[in-house]
Parts: sequence; C-alpha cells; structure tokens
Amino acid sequence: MARYFLDTEFDGFGGALISLGLAAEEGEDYYVVLHPLPALPEEWVARNVIPYLYQVPQALDNRLDRVAAAHDLAAYLRADPDPYIVADWPEDIALFCRLLLIGTRDIVDVDRIGFEFRRTPGFSTARNSAVPHNALHDARALRQFVLDGED
Repeated sequence: MARYFLDTEFDGFGGALISLGLAAEEGEDYYVVLHPLPALPEEWVARNVIPYLYQVPQALDNRLDRVAAAHDLAAYLRADPDPYIVADWPEDIALFCRLLLIGTRDIVDVDRIGFEFRRTPGFSTARNSAVPHNALHDARALRQFVLDGED
C-alpha cells in the first residue's frame, strides 16, 4: 500500500475545487489546477490562494479543465495497485471523490482507493508549508508531519 497525502484548495467553504495536491510517500507527487478558475473567487481565496497556485515545479504544473483533470488523476493513481489517500480535512476527501465523477452517472477509470482521515491537533499545513495555501506544498507539509510522527 502506497500512501498519498492530500490537500485541496477550494473557493470558500462548500465552494468549487480549485486545485489538488498529492504528496506521494514514494515516487512522484501530483498537482493540478482546475481551469477555468472562479471568475469572482471569495475575497480570502483571491488574496491567499490564487496568487500561489502556480508556485510548483514546472513538471508538476498541470492546468486542466475538470473532466481532463479527473482522467489525469485517474491515470496517475492507476500506476499504483493500492493507493491510500491520507488527509487532515474531511472536505479534502470529499472534493477528491467528487473530482473522480464525470457528470452524474460516470466515474473515471479507477479500481480501488483507500482513505484515511487523520486529525492533526496543533498542526497546520499552511503554517508548515513552503508555500502556504498551495495544495501541493500543503500536502508535502502534511506528509512530513505524518512521517516525522511515525519515527
């Protein structure tokens, strides 16, 4: 079982997914920004998320529409026979799962995915992130926190 540490950015609580980052325990990380971006994002999101979306390594700078992003994420996960997603915020898991849906009746080609919600009292991905409120960097901060706690 390979673990992937998840973080997302979205347009306010209950809002649309903007970006998703997976920090792999082993192997390549994954990052995608969903285009088009919200035309009028919430003020906090416009100030604290949008300016940092593209501060990732060029090789990981995926900018895709929602359907293409769903298929791209599925292709990334298919490389692992038993992916296991770890998140510290329930909405991250919900947004991840919603991204896998195409329309109302189809799902992208994934076989199985395990999930773990892990409470992290006193830890903040944003405070520990190299680029706060960037989903990839926040996912990497979560990965480091969890792995450090397992030593």
